[in-house]
Amino acid sequence: MVQRLATPGVYIEEKQAFGNAVAGIPTAVPAFIGYTEFAQREGKSLILKPTRIRSLTEFHKHFGKGAHTSFSVKKIEGDDFDIKIATNKYVAALSQSHRFTFYDSLRMFFANGGSDCYVVSVGTYTNEITKTVKAPLGKDGKDNGKTTLVQERVANSISKKQLEAGLISLIGEEEPTLLAIPEAVQLTKPDCFALQQAMLMHCGQQMKNRFAILDVHGGTNARSYDAQDVITQFREGIGGNNLNYGAAYYPWVNASIVQADEIDFTFFENKELLEKILIEEADLISDSPKKANELKEEIKKISDSSTKIAQLNQTLLTISPAYKNLHNSIRKQLNVMAPSAGAAGVMAMVDAQRGVWKAPANVGFAGVIEPSVKLTQEDQEDLNVTVTGKSVNALRTFIGEGTTVWGARTLDGNSRDWRYINVRRTLIFIEQSIKYAAKAYIYEPNTANTWILIRGMINSFLNDLWKQGGLVGLNPSDAYQVELGLGTTMTQEDVLDGIMKITIKVAISRPAEFIVLTFQQKMQEN
Repeated sequence: MVQRLATPGVYIEEKQAFGNAVAGIPTAVPAFIGYTEFAQREGKSLILKPTRIRSLTEFHKHFGKGAHTSFSVKKIEGDDFDIKIATNKYVAALSQSHRFTFYDSLRMFFANGGSDCYVVSVGTYTNEITKTVKAPLGKDGKDNGKTTLVQERVANSISKKQLEAGLISLIGEEEPTLLAIPEAVQLTKPDCFALQQAMLMHCGQQMKNRFAILDVHGGTNARSYDAQDVITQFREGIGGNNLNYGAAYYPWVNASIVQADEIDFTFFENKELLEKILIEEADLISDSPKKANELKEEIKKISDSSTKIAQLNQTLLTISPAYKNLHNSIRKQLNVMAPSAGAAGVMAMVDAQRGVWKAPANVGFAGVIEPSVKLTQEDQEDLNVTVTGKSVNALRTFIGEGTTVWGARTLDGNSRDWRYINVRRTLIFIEQSIKYAAKAYIYEPNTANTWILIRGMINSFLNDLWKQGGLVGLNPSDAYQVELGLGTTMTQEDVLDGIMKITIKVAISRPAEFIVLTFQQKMQEN
């Protein structure tokens, strides 16, 4: 600070001893897009407004809980049935073309170690519509021909347009570093692939500061290795752009997120048929007419609107094997989940424990019983290494280990630069951290003194990263290099044009994906 020295006296002048430092940005802050029960805070709508939350409790406060999924008891032929009453076979079948899975996906994220995240609600499970109906009959009992307006709530549908609107709403947010849309796979196959292409473009072209986690459409199906193969169709569907900004996981998982006490007989749409089936079962399993009548009296309470749901549900589970099987079937179906949100939780957990430079693989997948498809070594070979380069990370079960994330590749699997998830994400971390720190020097003099300060700031940041294991090399000069100066990165014309160019080279650690053990017999020595 230049002081005006005109009056005799003692003047104090403070000088800055230390330069600015680069503060590392948070590396695992996912943004999730989907449908919620409601979306409001302090009476204001949160639809299409990215909202930061830190826990499932906070999610409940602003966005509610999961949707009430409807099932029907259906009579079928064949051997794939849930219950058999006399000669009739029945299953609990989903009554709708899609189901809202966003809430359960968030639960899987938190179960796998996730914490801070952004939620973008694109709509609610139901919509309120206005209908025109006939007015009540007049006092004389005649139709007066008049109409009236009534409000009615109808089931909403999952829309590609709305999910894309959620993507657009994230453009103004700088903090999210991961992106997942678990309900994308509930769309039709063409719409799902189009949305996933938009996710990759959002991450790799528009923002360049976040990484997309994708699910495979139809990921409960085993591979067929023909034109209808789910992986082949996925690879063809996602296109070829911005592949190093995304990763995919296969297969879906059979989870344990939805608990047994969350399901009851109100999930069935056709309660009359359910009652009929259970009453028929009561006659078959009872050893006396009196016992059968007692069971029937309990079963008939299903259609009674005044009955206590939780209490009757427990009674039915105790007295009716058929109801228990249908109940378990519903829970099993609701727990079939796409893995993207869980994978985001795994990345958050690995980042917190080891760092963004550690590959998010060889890690247990919490809240999961088993993958929906059992993969072999040969199955994973094509997933991991393929001519197209579109690697898909496998979820596999190993004896004594449970379900494990067994892959760490981006969709750009043939690129030596961007093959691995941790390399892409580490470079995003370095780029964004230095970018925000360098903002402090905008409009500073483009001179040697400023260059020294900036070079020292970046060197200090990269040196800390090297010490933590994020960069490889026996010494700092092997791990990173920062170039800045006239005649090195800039010309005199650059200085005159107000341009400061900085070149940063880093050696990012790569995972030991293949460990080769060589054994050879040795001659016996005396």
